[in-house]
Amino acid sequence: MLLTPCTPLLFMGQEFAASAPFLYFARHEDELNVLIRKGRHDFMTQFPNIASADGGKLLAPPADEKTFLRCKLDHAERERNAQVVALHRDLLRLRREDPVFSRYDARCMHGAVLGPEAFLLRFLDGAGDDRLLLVNLGATLPLHPMPEPLLAPPHGCRWRLLWNSEEARYGGNGMHEPDGEHSWRLPAHAMAVLVPQTLKEDDG
Repeated sequence: MLLTPCTPLLFMGQEFAASAPFLYFARHEDELNVLIRKGRHDFMTQFPNIASADGGKLLAPPADEKTFLRCKLDHAERERNAQVVALHRDLLRLRREDPVFSRYDARCMHGAVLGPEAFLLRFLDGAGDDRLLLVNLGATLPLHPMPEPLLAPPHGCRWRLLWNSEEARYGGNGMHEPDGEHSWRLPAHAMAVLVPQTLKEDDG
């Protein structure tokens, strides 16, 4: 989301993995409070768990002060979850400073599905300085061979890692560079940004 052309909207505390929920709360006069609670429950019954016999117990009372207090952010989590903060800052810096991402041009963005839980976004530069964004939300994904044309690097180039979510500073386990242009292994629950690197003569 932070690297796509659209304006990114971070939910409250998302940048430091806030544990506080965001519950619906509103307090008015007593009679109105009752109507609001009923209206909220009626609206939420579109979801099966709320429509069940005990579903009403899952909804916090909107007018209860405890509902509001549960939603207050604990800003100490910014320090406790420093790895998540670092990840968001680095992605925002990449969005701002990278010559391709900083154009915010949706016309140059193309996508493809790599599997049930993985996809790619290719940002075409026109001059061959593309960006390849790989997202894997599932298990480790072997790409042997790379089955999607958008995975192919520009002519005379190979892919090089520019950024990845498996860096140690984010608590990750590291990520290998792509093995040439024909195969690679994308770790589970990981994301990577790749840039083209010109092949040297001795690289074949």
